[in-house]
This record gives sequence, C-alpha cells and structure tokens, in this order.
Amino acid sequence: MEILYFLTAREARRLLFAKGGARLNLDLRKTNRSWLVTIEGDEFVFPDGTRVGRDIIERIARDEGSVYFIRNGVYKAAIAGKHFYKLVPTIPPTIEINGIRMHRTKEVNPLQDTRNKVNAVKPKEGETVLDTCMGLGYTAIESARRGAYVITIEKDPHVLELARINPWSRELFTGGKVQVIQGDASEVVKRFKNETFDVVIHDPPRFSLAGQLYSEEFYRELYRVLKPGGRLFHYVGNPGKRYRRKDLQRGVMERLRKAGFVGVKRVEEALGVVARKPMKEKG
Repeated sequence: MEILYFLTAREARRLLFAKGGARLNLDLRKTNRSWLVTIEGDEFVFPDGTRVGRDIIERIARDEGSVYFIRNGVYKAAIAGKHFYKLVPTIPPTIEINGIRMHRTKEVNPLQDTRNKVNAVKPKEGETVLDTCMGLGYTAIESARRGAYVITIEKDPHVLELARINPWSRELFTGGKVQVIQGDASEVVKRFKNETFDVVIHDPPRFSLAGQLYSEEFYRELYRVLKPGGRLFHYVGNPGKRYRRKDLQRGVMERLRKAGFVGVKRVEEALGVVARKPMKEKG
C-alpha cells in the first residue's frame, strides 16, 4: 500500500510555529516515527515532495475535528454521499457518520473500546472469528493479533474506503489473517456453512439504522454458523438514558435465548452481551 502522510490540527499548528522545518509524526501516531517537513518561503515541503501553502496549513490548524492526508496534494479524509463520513483524529481514529461516532471516545479511547469487546470472548490461536460489522476493522485486527483467522463483513463502501486510507486499519489488507467481505451481514452470513466459527463478534450500527441485525432471525443464523461451545459477543451500546439501554439489552438477551443461546449475560465494561452455543450432547 502507498505511504500517505497525515495531518491534524495539532501537527499543523506545530508547522506554523516552526522555523525552517520540523520533524513530525505523520501517521496519526500509529508509530513513534517522525518525518522532516521543510519550509521554503510560504510553502511546506513534505517527504514525498508535495508542497502545501501556508494558507492551507492555517485552515487545517483551525479544524480540530478532521484528519487530512497528503497525496500529491492535500485532501480531507471525508466522503460526502447520501451521508457524510469522515475520519476523526482520536487515537486511534474513529469514523463519524452524520456527526455520530462509530466508537466510544468519551469514557475510553477506540483502542480500549475494541479490546473490551474482544476480551469478552477471548479469541485464541487457531480459532476462526466472524466479525459481522467491520467499520475500521479494529476488532478484526485485534482478534487476528491473538492468533485467530478472521472473516469480517462491511456493507458500506464509503467505510471501506476510509479504512483503506486509515493507517491504523492497514493490517486488514496486509496482514494475511483477515478476509474482508463487502456485503450486508444479514445476507452474507447465510452463505457460511453450519458450525464454521469458534467466535462471533457482532457490533452492529444502532438499532434504528439496522434493526434486522438485532432480529431473532439473524441471531438464529449466528447460532447456526457457530460451532458447539462457540462464543458470541454482541455490542448493544448506550443509546440514550439508562432505562432505555436496559430495555434494548433485555430484548436482545430474550431473542438470543429464543435463538438457542445459553449463558446470556451483560458485559458492562463493553456495553454489550455475551452468550454461547451449547455443546452437543453425547450419545
């Protein structure tokens, strides 16, 4: 994959105060590496030779909520279509869709949010994981780092495009242990054979946006593709006041039990629910 250089308001401000040049982290703090950006007159020269005018750097310095990248010019990591999508400069970045963030960013950062979800089902070396709603792929990447082989599904091509830009998502496409499928999870799951996965991590959009992914019918498909003894984590979130969350979680838990799952219980630190498929009876 080509190397992109990233700027947020923080790096832009450092450039504006620099004399002659500055060494900056340009990969959204994915690594501790730094690159030299030099100054020639009213232009900033990036490592690939791209020249960016001071007026553009000043504009970026005022935009606290966005990520920009350098590729023979300067571009905002955002897509305007039916909805407005953009990378947000949290560490690691999250996606904002019409102003709503895909990860928790207040109580925890997106990386800890991801680990809380994955820790609820603890994928192990040699296991196969289904990650139903990829997003930026942090859940899939974390599961793969623990030795699992991961199949992850993403419906939205704009989300996929931002994942390809985001340096924190690179392992989705280069690591070799994650298979990315573009499609609707409610349809893609029907293509998998019975008892394919050891673990399912189900992190759907809000109920109001993807009600079918909270249905008993879909839960029966997840049950079918899990191996006996397989584990499920289902992110439910906190969509409003406490009593509303409990109502939504309660409905999810009831439908999971109707679909055949056992051991259904809340995982407060991950704002979700865990369950498992029973082991087959002997004889």
